[in-house]
Amino acid sequence: MDIIATLSAEFGVDREIALNITTMIDEGNTIPFIARYRKEKTGAMDDQKLREMSERLEYLRSLDKRRGQIEEAIGEQGKLTDELRAQLAAAATLSALEDLYRPYKPKRRTRAMIAREKGMEPLARAIMAQRRQDDPVRLASAYIDEEKGVPDAGTALQLAQDIIAEEISDDADIRANLRALIRRSGVLRSVEAKTGEHVYGQYADYREPVMRAADHRILALNRGEREEWLKVTVEIDEALAHQTICRAVINPPSACCEVVRAAAKDAWGRLIGPSLEREIRNELTDRANAGAIRVFGQNVAQLLMQPPIRGKVTLGVDPGFRTGCKLAVVDETGRVLETGVGHFTLPGQERAKAEAKRQILSMVRRHGVTAIAIGNGTASRESEQFIASPLPELPGVKYMIVSEAGASVYSASKLAAEEFPEYDVSLRSAVSIARRMQDPLAELVKIDPKAIGVGQYQHDLKQAELEKALDGVVESCVSSVGVDVETASVQLLTHVAGIGKALAANIVAYREENGIASRAQLKKVPKLGPKAFEQCAGFLRVRGSNPLDATAVHPESYPAAKALLARLGYDAKDLRRGGIAGIAVRAEEAGLGKLAQELGVGEMTLRDIAGELEKPGRDPREDLPPPVLRTDVLDIADLQPGMELTGTVRNVIDFGAFVDIGVHEDGLVHISRMAERFIRHPSEVVAVGDIVKVWVVDVDQKKKRIGLTMVKGRM
Repeated sequence: MDIIATLSAEFGVDREIALNITTMIDEGNTIPFIARYRKEKTGAMDDQKLREMSERLEYLRSLDKRRGQIEEAIGEQGKLTDELRAQLAAAATLSALEDLYRPYKPKRRTRAMIAREKGMEPLARAIMAQRRQDDPVRLASAYIDEEKGVPDAGTALQLAQDIIAEEISDDADIRANLRALIRRSGVLRSVEAKTGEHVYGQYADYREPVMRAADHRILALNRGEREEWLKVTVEIDEALAHQTICRAVINPPSACCEVVRAAAKDAWGRLIGPSLEREIRNELTDRANAGAIRVFGQNVAQLLMQPPIRGKVTLGVDPGFRTGCKLAVVDETGRVLETGVGHFTLPGQERAKAEAKRQILSMVRRHGVTAIAIGNGTASRESEQFIASPLPELPGVKYMIVSEAGASVYSASKLAAEEFPEYDVSLRSAVSIARRMQDPLAELVKIDPKAIGVGQYQHDLKQAELEKALDGVVESCVSSVGVDVETASVQLLTHVAGIGKALAANIVAYREENGIASRAQLKKVPKLGPKAFEQCAGFLRVRGSNPLDATAVHPESYPAAKALLARLGYDAKDLRRGGIAGIAVRAEEAGLGKLAQELGVGEMTLRDIAGELEKPGRDPREDLPPPVLRTDVLDIADLQPGMELTGTVRNVIDFGAFVDIGVHEDGLVHISRMAERFIRHPSEVVAVGDIVKVWVVDVDQKKKRIGLTMVKGRM
C-alpha cells in the first residue's frame, strides 16, 4: 500500500504535503509545533486535522505490518499465490485482511478438520462441483468406512457438509457481502434480561436499524448488557442472509445443490452469523467510542479555553456542612492572602451564621474582593444562598458557581499539597476554586482531564485512547495560549509541546535557583536539548530584555522579525508599548510575497510574524464572551414554563446540552430544541462555556429535572 498516496487522497491534500507531514512526525516534531511553525509544509493544516492524519498514519502502518505478517504466515504454508498476494495488497481495512487470511489461519480442532481426517475432503470437492449427473448419496457411498467412523452414506454426507460449511464461512467475498447486508438492513435489538428496577427501561424492548444506531444509545446498551439488565443482539433477515450465500455457492441444476444449500444454512447459523454479529457489535462500539472521545475532547477544549476573569481579587468557597465552609482569598495573580472557615450551611446556627457573615464582609472589604467563586459541592446551594445575602452591602461584588468542583477540584487541591502543606484538602480546594475562576486553563491542567466530567459514558470508553486524545487536546490548548515561564506551574509546563513531566520540573527548579530572563537561557536547563528547545520555545513567554521573547514568534524567526521591523521603519522596542498597530496591513501593502522572499521565510510564516508584532502575546481566549457572574439566587421552585433565562453551557452530549441557569441543577436542552433547522449533533450549535438564551419547557421538582429550549416557539 502506498501510504502517502492514501493519506493524500483521504485528506484531500497534495502528495507533497502528506509526505512533509509524515516526515515531520517521524522526525519527532509535535503536532502544535508543526501546526504553528511549519504552515508552508502543511498547507496551514490545523492541529486537529494533523492529529487525525497522525492517527490515520499509525493505523495504515499497523495495517501494513499485519499485511506483512499474514503474507509471511501464508508463504510458510506454501500457499501464497500471485493472485492472493495481489488481494492482500489491495485490502484497505483490517477486516478485509483478516477475511483473506481466514482460510489459512490456524484453527482449533473443528468439525471440518475431523471430517478431513476421516478422508471426506474429496467428497466435499465432488459435491461442491455440483455436476448435473452426480447423485450425492451415490458419491457418499464410496466413502463408507467403519474403521474411520463413517458407517453409512448419510454420515459421509454430513461430514462433507461440515467441510463445505467451513469453506463457505472462510470465503472473503461471502463474508464481505453479508457484512454489508447487516450494515444495510440489520437491526440492533435489546430485551430485558431480568426483572427489577433499573435505568434501562427505555431499552427493555427496543429496536433500531444498525445503520442509524446513535452512539450514546450503543454505549447505553453495552452498559446495560454488561450489568446484565439487557440482552442485546443484532437481528437480520435469515432468509435474505441464506439467499446471499446461496447466490455465491449454488450452481443448479444438480442433486448435489441441496447438500450445498444445507451447508450454506449451517455456515450462516453456526459460523458466519455469530462471528459477524460480534464484528458488527465491535464495529458499532468502536464507532461510538471514537465519537464519544471526540465529543469529550471538544468539551474539554472549550472548557480549558474559557476566558479568564483577570484583575479580580477572588474569594474561593469550598462548601461543607459539619466541618464548615473553607474560605480563601487570592489576589489577582492567585497568591493566597487569607484563609478561614465559616459555619453557615446547617440550620439552627444563627450565631455562627452571623459571625460568618461578619467574617466574609471583613475579608471582602479588607482585601478588595470583587469576585466570589463557590464550589458545586454537596452544600453549594446553601452556600450560594448565604453568600448572596450580603451582596447588596458590597457594590460591584459578584459570584459564580464553579461547576468543576467535587472530584476534579479535589484532584487539583491534592496537587497543591506541596505549595500549601499546612492546609487541609478542603482549604486547598477553596484556593483552587478561586484560581479556577481567574484562569481556567492554568488550574484545570493540574487535573486528569478524565476527572473534569464533561462527556458521556467516559468510564465505558477505551481508556488508553481517551487518555491519548485528551492529552492531545490539553497540549493544543496550552500551546495556543502560551505559558509565562516566570509563573507557570510544573503541571502547566508539562503540557507544553516538547516538554514532559521531568523537563517541566527541571525548568521550575532552574527558575527558582537562577531566574529566567530570556528564551535563550532555557537552553541551560538540564536535559533541555536542541530538539526540545525547538519544539517548546515558541509557546513559552519570557518577559525579559528581548521583547520578542514575550511573543509567539519562534526564535528561529527572530532575524526575519527584526528585519521586517527595520524594513517598515520600526524597532523591537516598540513592542514594549503593547504592539505596533497597523504593521500587518503595512506588510501586506509592501507586498507580503516579495517581503517573505527578501527575508528568507515563507509567506504564511511572515503573516503570522506581522500579526504577532501587532498584538504580541495575544491570548485567544480574550475574544470569547466572559463567564456570567451573578448577584441573585434563583430556585427551581421559581421556574415556570415559558420563562426566559440566560445560562452557560456546561456539557455537550450526543442528545443535547446541559445548561447552568443559576438554580444549581443544570437544565437539559434536547437536540430537537436547539435550532430551527435540522442538526446532526449539538456541537453544531453550542460548545461548553457558551452563553445562551433559553426558555423553560417543563420542571420536575421531585426528580430535579429541568427541560429547556433554545427555540422560543418549540415548547
